Amino acid sequence: MTSSDTSTQLTVWRTLLALAVVFVMLATTGWTAVRHHRPAPSPVQAAFDAWEQGGIGGRPLPSAHAAPERQHRFFASLDGRQERWLLHRYPLAVGNMNGAPVKLRYRANRIALTDARGVELRRMRDTRLSPYGRHEAGRRMHRLEALLRPERHILAFDPLGSGRVAEVYGDLEKAERVSVVVPGVDTDLLTFQRTERRYSAPAGMAEALHRAERAASPGTRTAVIAWADYTTPSGIGMDAVTAGKAEAGAERLNALLHRLPGRSPVALYCHSYGSVVCGLAAGELPGRVRDIAVAGSPGMRASHAGDLHTRARVWAVRDNDDWIREVPFLEVGGLGHGADPVSPSFGARRLSADLAKGHAGYFLPGTDSLGNFAAIGTGAYESVRCAQQDPACRNGLTDVLGAERA
Repeated sequence: MTSSDTSTQLTVWRTLLALAVVFVMLATTGWTAVRHHRPAPSPVQAAFDAWEQGGIGGRPLPSAHAAPERQHRFFASLDGRQERWLLHRYPLAVGNMNGAPVKLRYRANRIALTDARGVELRRMRDTRLSPYGRHEAGRRMHRLEALLRPERHILAFDPLGSGRVAEVYGDLEKAERVSVVVPGVDTDLLTFQRTERRYSAPAGMAEALHRAERAASPGTRTAVIAWADYTTPSGIGMDAVTAGKAEAGAERLNALLHRLPGRSPVALYCHSYGSVVCGLAAGELPGRVRDIAVAGSPGMRASHAGDLHTRARVWAVRDNDDWIREVPFLEVGGLGHGADPVSPSFGARRLSADLAKGHAGYFLPGTDSLGNFAAIGTGAYESVRCAQQDPACRNGLTDVLGAERA
């Protein structure tokens, strides 16, 4: 990112904060008219609604929100023919059902992705669409084709709007350590992976982290989830300086984490606006989440790490060239995201970011930030490189290592 880009982004951020304050004042004094728009119907919600009314073999299907034990018993009772019928009848429901067997979700999402690709192929040939509309359909079709490659494991997929997706690297069911990458603004189906600036996109971040974890601890079975399964703000607009999208994302993140298979320790890596999601999710996280690492954070909706009400260790990292350091770290009337997580007063363990490049460079191979993430993700806390200003960031970790290895 150039200095001109950085200056422009900072100016936009500050202007939006100022405008947001005015907007809230006008809204609360009755000077603005609020228009209510009916949201577009969600294919995933429609699939869940159909599932709730469905049955198989003369018995009703268990609720998508049923206890994990009941869901496990139900899916374990199915034979091959019944599995195939459910997958083709309810691909979006099974593919997005936290608690369904992971490999079954992969198969269901492959069907849903294939269906979505067919839709985009038809749109590409639809002369009623503008040339731009057909071009965008082509872009989506190519992204769907990439996600359909045999080596990819798609844990969640929603074709609505700009699209949502989550992907697994490694064997999630057998992993001894699980890492979850939570991205920030402008993340959707089209930006889930990139050819240029590969490691600034969720798929590239997760791929780099999984590779680094295997290098850091070859004997540890690890899995990394690129979790872009929430609707992120588009650009640095009003949504980016408020918490609405993050609140919905936090609810979805906890729904996933509470139903992950196994009991392996989990680490969260929350980039930019994703750290707002993680901050809001922190108080409801399952106990197996041991670490929360935020990178390039605009704040976690908290004044201090203790205000997150989590037992997980909180880590923070920011590169000196990251433009996010210049945003106003405050929260007033719902605007802004609170204190700076890398400030000494916040109380997070501060990590080195040597060799990282700007706001989107924390997962670049060879950077201290990625090496630190891999050390945290594999439990190799003795390998963590702390920021020079915070040599105490490893305090108490020897006891943690002993307890986890006992």
